Amino acid sequence: MEYQSGTPGRVFYARFDDGDDLLEGITRIVREEQIHCAWLQIIGGLRNAGVVTGPKEPVMPPEPVWQHVGTVREVIGVGSVFWSEGEPLIHLHAALGHHGETLTGCVRKDTKVYLVIEAMIVELAGIDVTRPWFAKGGFNRPTFSSRQEKDEQ
Repeated sequence: MEYQSGTPGRVFYARFDDGDDLLEGITRIVREEQIHCAWLQIIGGLRNAGVVTGPKEPVMPPEPVWQHVGTVREVIGVGSVFWSEGEPLIHLHAALGHHGETLTGCVRKDTKVYLVIEAMIVELAGIDVTRPWFAKGGFNRPTFSSRQEKDEQ
């Protein structure tokens, strides 16, 4: 386990409208505002999404099980924002419900909003985390700078 402490920095509240691409919009805000570490929350509706619902088997690296969501679903989700190799990476897990049926997973692509999604992005100040590729695990893993390195800068 590793950890760092920080404080809330800037807070962004965004509205995404029907047909907007949610992940593309969050990424645009993150780039424009140069948000390097953040926590995010979303609530609203999605009409389309590519979601990973887990690994086929509990091994590393995992083979993801993809599910395409092509029906309107209510959505509530939480995630993080960190960068890797000069690019922001959004890691968003969400519960997507439709008529009493709920699908939970990692929302990764093709995210089209239904009606509206509200998003809150809370920048994390004083935390130095990136998300480089972790080859052994087969995924991008949060990686902390060492306190010594930080103190030397």
